[in-house]
Amino acid sequence: MTSQAPSNLEDHLGYWLRCLSNFVSESFAARLLRHDISVEQWVVLRTLYDHQGVTLNRAAELIGVDKSSLSRMMERLVKRGWVSRQEGGDRRSIELSLTTVSRALVPKLAKLADENDAAFFHTLSQKKRTEFLATIQQLLRANGGEVSTRGRDRMA
Repeated sequence: MTSQAPSNLEDHLGYWLRCLSNFVSESFAARLLRHDISVEQWVVLRTLYDHQGVTLNRAAELIGVDKSSLSRMMERLVKRGWVSRQEGGDRRSIELSLTTVSRALVPKLAKLADENDAAFFHTLSQKKRTEFLATIQQLLRANGGEVSTRGRDRMA
């Protein structure tokens, strides 16, 4: 009885994608740290920038996280004065919006995200970047992932 040796970790595309993702994310986290904000908080603020007045449930759907995790983060963002809550239309729902302070902060943080992407992907031509993005989105769709195409032509 012979057993076949397991494949090497480095033989898997997922391994390399995770390495790249971690590297890009850690660099962005360091840039955000100067503003005392986490990558996760940035994602929430950026989402609310485009979707003012959404409920917690809808925000969780848009971001792709569970409602309880997002609820705890929203509490922290409310305490910081970056998110406000208003009574919704049916009096049972709460609508979430950015405050004036965080609404002004998002474009500054988006510039950091653009700079981070430029730093990591500058060696790819625009054509290769577009193809890479299309491949990632194709894989996500094929495996049941959601793909937002908004802003795809503005890739930094």
